[in-house]
Amino acid sequence: MMNTVHVALGARSYDVEIGPGLLAEAGARIAPLLKRRRVCVLTDETVASLHLEALREGLAAGGITMQALALPPGEATKSWPHLERAVDWLLAEKVERNDIVVAFGGGVIGDLAGFAAAILRRGVRFVQIPTSLLAQVDSSVGGKTGINASHGKNLIGAFHQPSLVLADTSVLGTLTARDFLAGYGEVVKYGLLGDAAFFDWLEGQGPALAGGDMAARVEAVTRSVQMKADIVARDETEQGDRALLNLGHTFCHALEAATGYSDRLLHGEGVAIGCALAFELSARLGLCSQEDPSRVRAHLKAMGMKTDLCDIPGDLPGAAALVDLMAQDKKVVDGQLRFILARGIGQAFVTSDVPRVAVLSVLEDALASC
Repeated sequence: MMNTVHVALGARSYDVEIGPGLLAEAGARIAPLLKRRRVCVLTDETVASLHLEALREGLAAGGITMQALALPPGEATKSWPHLERAVDWLLAEKVERNDIVVAFGGGVIGDLAGFAAAILRRGVRFVQIPTSLLAQVDSSVGGKTGINASHGKNLIGAFHQPSLVLADTSVLGTLTARDFLAGYGEVVKYGLLGDAAFFDWLEGQGPALAGGDMAARVEAVTRSVQMKADIVARDETEQGDRALLNLGHTFCHALEAATGYSDRLLHGEGVAIGCALAFELSARLGLCSQEDPSRVRAHLKAMGMKTDLCDIPGDLPGAAALVDLMAQDKKVVDGQLRFILARGIGQAFVTSDVPRVAVLSVLEDALASC
């Protein structure tokens, strides 16, 4: 039950290995990349307590020793102080340019460790071992690395492709139900942006996926990664098609900022709500049928996911303030917000031609229904 997706980027190409039991094989799979048989692992305290010894044993089976630094879990770790701590530690461990840094955790650790590797000695290779569903299907693939700034999310970073990604699907069994479903928000996104047949499949298989069906999990991760790999191969640095991967993210990033990047709203939850809002906006602009946003929301609700602004605990700012937060988004070009809208399920496209009043209207109505 092992799949390989190849990310074709010329000299920077790499494989994404997907399936159960990959931690035990980590040593054998990473060894061919190494000049000397040692690695430095950046992880978080939660992942370390659950899985670090299994990774140590898997590396040791391949004759590889490891040193590890566990940072606090959570979005707040994607910050200057923790980046500085990680880089200082890697330098103290005498990591050389030919060595490998291992990012072992969810999206936060993957982004931070990848950025640390990108700037250390002007670029050290790294391997992603993503432990959350969100990281396995999205953030570990494609080379986006970075940290957050006071002005917004992911505004400081670099494109730095990994040398290998090991997505061990058996590790997903230790996620909380909330964390798993947050990752599922990114899985649904792939069907909505470019593969209606995948969305159909998810409508049927989603409950089995959430319930722990390993074959379904491997299939969902593989199809998501394949779609992302194809898009990244066409547009590595987001000049065109890659922006499609941001479906739902313009709304999501504003909601994350409004909730202080806290546990009130996990990234994947924001993506799910953002996708529902993007389809609602698309329908109001006459781009897709009224049935499409209803179908999107029905599936998210059937999976027990956050679907509406009302599902976010606590108070939210008004519609105008949320639109102002969107203006800090990385996707702003010449002062124009870029939205990813849809002509139907599986038919997303990028546009800057969205009237502010239409966005305000969608958000005002969503807030009024709470």
